[in-house]
Amino acid sequence: MNYQTFSLQPFPSHKSLPNLKIAGNISRNDNQFAIRYMLEGDLKEIAIALPSNTLSRKHELWKDTCFEFFLGIKNSQQYWEFNLSPTGHWNVYRLDGYRQGIQEETAFENLPFNVQNQADSLALALNVDLDKIIFVEQPIEVAITTVIKDRYGEVTYWALTHQGTEADFHLRDSFIVEL
Repeated sequence: MNYQTFSLQPFPSHKSLPNLKIAGNISRNDNQFAIRYMLEGDLKEIAIALPSNTLSRKHELWKDTCFEFFLGIKNSQQYWEFNLSPTGHWNVYRLDGYRQGIQEETAFENLPFNVQNQADSLALALNVDLDKIIFVEQPIEVAITTVIKDRYGEVTYWALTHQGTEADFHLRDSFIVEL
């Protein structure tokens, strides 16, 4: 099993940043992939929609508070974007290369994950079998990211590393976790 912890950093901005900490852990055991995010701080300042009774695949989740990760096969341009909303909505996209050929990944019909929302923390955990998209022997590279929208509508972008002059989670140089 390959297990690592992480801590996300906001993209540098001249705007005031919310007083938050985003950390977690990620692991891969054969093709069982697990990621857990822990958002801590003054959550009253964050726009977090209430959980939905009808969990479904939705587009444009990144326009609101959304936990994301990008998974690529080492030495390949192809990668996947996973979007997980605290509401329980989700989506997975497959891309042929940097922002190229984006399409919904139909290998996943559902993506169940757990959300625990408390006054000063929010935890989100996903366990998924990657057999539908990659072979167990293929090494993967992962970028871990989060979009935070505050209650005033301002958006901040959090990641393990920010490689560009603008916040851009798709830059392959940002896929720095190897599993």
